[in-house]
Amino acid sequence: MTTHQNRGARAALGLAVAALVAVGACDPHSTGSGGSGAGAAPSASGVDRTVPDLVGKGLQSAQDAAQAAGFRHLTSHDATGGLRHQILDRDWKVCFQTPAAGATASTGTTVDLAAVKRSENCPATDRKPPAKVGATMPDFTGKGLLAARNSLPRDAKVTEKDASSRGRVVLLGSDWTVCSQSPEPGAAYHGQAVTFTAVKIGEHCP
Repeated sequence: MTTHQNRGARAALGLAVAALVAVGACDPHSTGSGGSGAGAAPSASGVDRTVPDLVGKGLQSAQDAAQAAGFRHLTSHDATGGLRHQILDRDWKVCFQTPAAGATASTGTTVDLAAVKRSENCPATDRKPPAKVGATMPDFTGKGLLAARNSLPRDAKVTEKDASSRGRVVLLGSDWTVCSQSPEPGAAYHGQAVTFTAVKIGEHCP
């Protein structure tokens, strides 16, 4: 084939490719980024759906129900404020949810589930971890012992005692709830030693 014929063949091939690209751009069923048909990718913000009622369900079942309703972004936390991790979801139950059941929300919204262990009663409200200690002592009563400890400076001297008469050793702070504290709530804090008395979650303070 001559040089002139090679140039002609390449030119014809280029025209054919350009025609195919033009047809694809005009095709209403194209799934490319510029298409607007059914095959176009959904927006990152998701679509509006009704949030299902997840309170009272086991944590695993609640997560499955949320995903079935289109909500894929899920998180969970300890409703007691104890900072316990939900390692085995099937051992936990949902007490509170955000957004609330029945609300209309984008499927891109994160659904937050506040849970306790199945053997425990739900608290009256979703207990958030206490604020960091500043110039005065917060009220740690009813808060998780681990959360209270984490609110103090790292170099704070902390003593933890069993508030019951059983004299148990406080080993895992995430399983205990604060009954009393010294210094008292509202007292000035300037690095002095802190003492907590506590009972296990689900127990009543004396």
